Amino acid sequence: MSETANAKRQGAGDWSPNAVYTLVFLCLISVFNYLDRSILGLALPLIKAEMHVTDAQLGLVSGLAFVLFYSILGVPIAWAADRWNRRNIIAIGFAFWSAMTVLTGFVANIWQLALTRFLMGAGEATGLAPSNSILSDTFRAERRPLALAIFGLASSIAFVVLFPLAGWIAEHHGWRAMFICAGVPGVLFALVFFLTVKEPERGATETAPTRKLPENIAASLRYLFKTRSYVFILAGATFMGANVFAAGAWTPTFLSRVHDMSMAEVAASIGPVRGILGALGVLLGGVMIDRLNPRYVSWRIKIPAIACILAGPAEALFLLGDPKALWLLGFAATSFFTLIHQGPIFAAAMNVARIRMRALAIAVLVFCASLLGQAAGPLIVGVLNDMLEPQLGKLAVRYSLLIIAVTPVLSGLCFWLAAASYEGDMARATDE
Repeated sequence: MSETANAKRQGAGDWSPNAVYTLVFLCLISVFNYLDRSILGLALPLIKAEMHVTDAQLGLVSGLAFVLFYSILGVPIAWAADRWNRRNIIAIGFAFWSAMTVLTGFVANIWQLALTRFLMGAGEATGLAPSNSILSDTFRAERRPLALAIFGLASSIAFVVLFPLAGWIAEHHGWRAMFICAGVPGVLFALVFFLTVKEPERGATETAPTRKLPENIAASLRYLFKTRSYVFILAGATFMGANVFAAGAWTPTFLSRVHDMSMAEVAASIGPVRGILGALGVLLGGVMIDRLNPRYVSWRIKIPAIACILAGPAEALFLLGDPKALWLLGFAATSFFTLIHQGPIFAAAMNVARIRMRALAIAVLVFCASLLGQAAGPLIVGVLNDMLEPQLGKLAVRYSLLIIAVTPVLSGLCFWLAAASYEGDMARATDE
């Protein structure tokens, strides 16, 4: 065993300069991951007017066209990341999806838009699971929830800093310029990441020796699906995927149609409120779990479960509240509660998986959350919009979006059930 590995096992490397740099850069990559996929929601009203398409078609492009490659390719990419150099996989994928973001600014019709979304999804599939795997070899299990919570700040940073800027660019220079400006920096950052971040030693943060696992994806999947807490975590993540992706795709349209807000106003409202309060929620959840007494292991999942349950009524208040102060309160509460689960739940999924199936565990989680959540969520809302529009007009989206008030509650219940077997499943993962 190397001296580096011994130091890590004693916690010396948890917050070293190299570890912090790796965490910050992976967070930056994730910022662009969220930004590049999310700005399409901001542009949907303009694209509909320009390309003369229905809400259902926009729902397919914003959801299914992206998620098919993102979720399906995520599993084999994660399997590769559990065995090969994760830094290289991330760098190549980052450059590729950034290039697809740029090309989105040049599409001429809905089919070309769908193609760039397919390919963007393929590139973004290299980001989340390999990044989580790198962080699991950089921070010990006790510190992992806080590190992943900081990593989870990416979406908040994207909404606070870059989303309003994207809205301003779209308002003054067109939605095509918005995609070009979002994609070009990513290509450059991908090169810097490749040159400056090192691949960490596999299993360096573990406290017990482990044997090499069979290089068989089927065996790894069987192990994960026989892990009770992982299955409930998977179900909860899927429900939250439906919530997050449906809200992300249709909230700008909701604010535009129901509250008569311009694109710039929508971006300025969504960015600061969702970003700042989302960041506070993510950090508070991470710090609470980081400071938990080691005896209360199950509360590492129960805290995110409670946050998800509280997000349900907050979503309903946002959608149904008529005075601006009321729906803003609901939106603020939703922004605070919605992402608290992300860091702790990803950490929990890796903690119940063995070392060389951690990226795969995250990829399967993302697969279910994306394929079922992101594909179904935006599409269902789009279809309901088209069905309800003849009777309700612009207000149809208000009632179609009510599905995002139900899914967080179901998610929270699943996470609560996962907590019952979490500690035993963690012990099983290290008992090889």
